[in-house]
Amino acid sequence: MSGFVNPLAPKFTRLKAKSTEIKGWVRELLELPEDTAITVSELACRDDGCPDIETVIGILEPDTPIATIRVHCPMSDVTRENVVEAVPPRGRAEDH
Repeated sequence: MSGFVNPLAPKFTRLKAKSTEIKGWVRELLELPEDTAITVSELACRDDGCPDIETVIGILEPDTPIATIRVHCPMSDVTRENVVEAVPPRGRAEDH
């Protein structure tokens, strides 16, 4: 999903479109079924070397602890390559 994101649209609309795009990348990379819930949020990052805002992706599968993927940049800056790099080697997100 690489649709045009209008830079003049309200921030909420732009972030919603970006969130949908990120969810698609995660679903594709991890080969998740359509009924697996994926959340994408921006959170303040207090770790050394981390930008002020990071993007946190949650994967909610039945009978499984929530798995998270962290991308150390604001949601609007996340690229497919960032998500590819953040997905752990075996294609599974880290459990937290």
